[in-house]
Amino acid sequence: MARKNQKAPWEPEEEIIWVSKTEMKTDMEALQKLGEELVTLKPSVLEKFPLSEDLALAIQDAQRFKNEAKRRQLQYIGKLMRNIDPEPIQAALDKVRNKHSQATAELHKLEQLRDRIVEEGDAAISEVMDMYPEADRQRLRQLARQANKEKKANKPAKAFREIFQILKELKQED
Repeated sequence: MARKNQKAPWEPEEEIIWVSKTEMKTDMEALQKLGEELVTLKPSVLEKFPLSEDLALAIQDAQRFKNEAKRRQLQYIGKLMRNIDPEPIQAALDKVRNKHSQATAELHKLEQLRDRIVEEGDAAISEVMDMYPEADRQRLRQLARQANKEKKANKPAKAFREIFQILKELKQED
């Protein structure tokens, strides 16, 4: 009589991957954290994410809730996320974060350019004119002189801020 539990030697053995309970909990917590980040986003940004209808509704509800109800809703979002592939959502979230950091980097570049205009004067203004031909050279010169005067007199930096606003507007038009 043959044993029923034995496999034929020519059949490949199935590889069983054991996952510990701790690893499963860590994965669930990571999904819940991803859900928490989604809840902090504005609805206009969330529309661009590849979310299922149930998950989108759960996120909208969590944005309305407070305290204990919000905590339970976040757990529910984590549970919903176990049944979907989180990679596209994570990729979209990374893209949103990157846009924010890119915008911050652009503002830092404009601040550095403004500082150079105030410190160097005409040399930096010529560089701005090369980058943005529609800029008003005379206005930039006036503001640079005014910013230097304000700096020496320890007055509020009104012209300094105005130069930054002009550069920001030029960048947006570009």
